[in-house]
Amino acid sequence: MISRRAKLQRDTSETKIRLDLNLDGKGRADIKTGIGFFDHMLTAFTRHSVTDLKLRCRGDLHIDAHHTVEDCGIALGQAVLQALGDKRGIRRYGTGFDPRNPFTGEAYVPMDECLARCVIDFSGRPFLVWKGMDTLDYRAIPLKERTQDMSSSFRFGLAREFFQGFTNEAKCNLHLELLHGGEPHHVVECLFKAFARAVDFACQHDPRIAGQIPSSKGKL
Repeated sequence: MISRRAKLQRDTSETKIRLDLNLDGKGRADIKTGIGFFDHMLTAFTRHSVTDLKLRCRGDLHIDAHHTVEDCGIALGQAVLQALGDKRGIRRYGTGFDPRNPFTGEAYVPMDECLARCVIDFSGRPFLVWKGMDTLDYRAIPLKERTQDMSSSFRFGLAREFFQGFTNEAKCNLHLELLHGGEPHHVVECLFKAFARAVDFACQHDPRIAGQIPSSKGKL
């Protein structure tokens, strides 16, 4: 099997990123972004997508965490697209594997009071659907956590910036939906884990279509 790895660097005036990704990994993570909670989320993604990811980012955290989070999403999307190559033989559509119904098209992940659903298609056409997060009952969230939800530098809204950056660069159709939940840490972690499960399944090889492009167009 051809190695599905990508190694890249991305330098701007706001961030400097070094990234090494192996799609056929063991779930090993080595992440340092300067944002503790974000490191935790990327580690969870790596573990549950069963990839190997080494990522270093030096960003302008003295201004805000926005550039670091968004640019890491961009870099990860570029790396996944590069590692997938021409996408021959992949399942393409991301699901959570269920032995009783392995082609449901959806990855559901629970975490305490939260339940998230993710569906991904490495279609070559970027589009993000972000649903359910705007209906959170913020009355149940302490005032301090409404603005600084998970840590002193990671605000709740930055999660969408990460996924938008990934979507644009991986050229995928990504649907993320919060079915229910309330505690911001749990919500974001639930979304990252559902995303990981969907990516894992979509990137897997389907032995029935070995060597084929999974599209009637013949190209993705």
